[in-house]
Amino acid sequence: MKKIALICFLMSSLTAQAQNAPLPEPVKQIEKQGVEIIKPFTAPGGVQGWLGKFQDTGVTIYLTPDKKHAISGYMYDAQGNNLSEKIINDEIYIPAGREMWKTLTSAQGIKEGSEEAGCKVVVFADPFCPYCNKFWHQAQPFIKDKRISMTTLLVGVIRPDSGRYAAAILAADDPQKAWHDLESSDAKIKPALKENTPRAIFSQIQHIQQLMEQLGANGTPAIYYLNKDRALQQILGMPNAQQMSDLAACK
Repeated sequence: MKKIALICFLMSSLTAQAQNAPLPEPVKQIEKQGVEIIKPFTAPGGVQGWLGKFQDTGVTIYLTPDKKHAISGYMYDAQGNNLSEKIINDEIYIPAGREMWKTLTSAQGIKEGSEEAGCKVVVFADPFCPYCNKFWHQAQPFIKDKRISMTTLLVGVIRPDSGRYAAAILAADDPQKAWHDLESSDAKIKPALKENTPRAIFSQIQHIQQLMEQLGANGTPAIYYLNKDRALQQILGMPNAQQMSDLAACK
């Protein structure tokens, strides 16, 4: 799984999984240092372990056989594989990312492409973001050949009037056409601004911007997709060639 800046938001949904069984005293002492215990697990060699988080980062804790000492850190095998990192990814980050994906795909946005596309993509975009526009153009061939489908969640962060234009696009009779006209013309064909933004549209944009902030994305485009292994991927900013290739292949 690629490293993504979602830890705070994603892990908040997992803390409820913490077990009610009493913790051994050494583990309690680590908990007192600010580590939030999420769940127990059995590590290789029969070692008892616990998953936790500290400052929104996954951690592993191991109890010594005499149950008198606890160690916070990574466990490695004889080949140098980081076993703790695999547990953190498999048990925390990947499941949390899948839950986050449900939230992203339930958000209202502008949809492009076929439901049969090999990879579904969600992107936060500003009407006047030049890199969003460049990404939109690069994505079009992949949308046409059904390699990807794309849902655009509009926000207003680039210019003082970005929010008004985002609202005008979403309030248009055909939001998909209004967005297509804006992007295909490189922002030359703008939608007519509304005198008053419908309350539902205002609430929609507000919700999307809050969601973007919770994800830790501080700029546009912010791109997300679930790869073939069902692990959430994040690209912040304009994708480079390798990132674009991975996205098109849903890697």
